Amino acid sequence: MKYTDEQRIEKIASYTSKLVEYIKDKGITREDVEADETIQWTITTPLYNIGEHSYYLSDEYRSKHSDIPWSKISGLRHRLVHNYDDTNWNIICDIIFDVLPEFNEQIKNL
Repeated sequence: MKYTDEQRIEKIASYTSKLVEYIKDKGITREDVEADETIQWTITTPLYNIGEHSYYLSDEYRSKHSDIPWSKISGLRHRLVHNYDDTNWNIICDIIFDVLPEFNEQIKNL
C-alpha cells in the first residue's frame, strides 16, 4: 500500500506515542534496555517502523519540516535492521529516553 505523507506522519506519531507510553507505563530504565533482550526487541520494532515511514516521506515534506532530522531517523532504522548484532544500546537509550519524548511532541504538531 502506498501511503500519503499525512498517513505516514499519523503512523509515525502513533508508533512514537505508543513507545513513549509503553516505556513510561512499564517503568523501563536504561539498565533494563541494556540488559534485557526481550525489551530490546520490543523497542526496536516501533523504531524500525518510525524509520521506515520517515524514509518514504516525500522530499517536499522533508524540506518543509527540515527541523526534524529525517535522515537520522531513517538511518537508525537501517542501522538496527542491518547491523542488529552491533547495536550500541547506550545510544538507543539516549534516543528513547532523551530524544523520543521531544520528537513525540514535534510529530504531534505536524
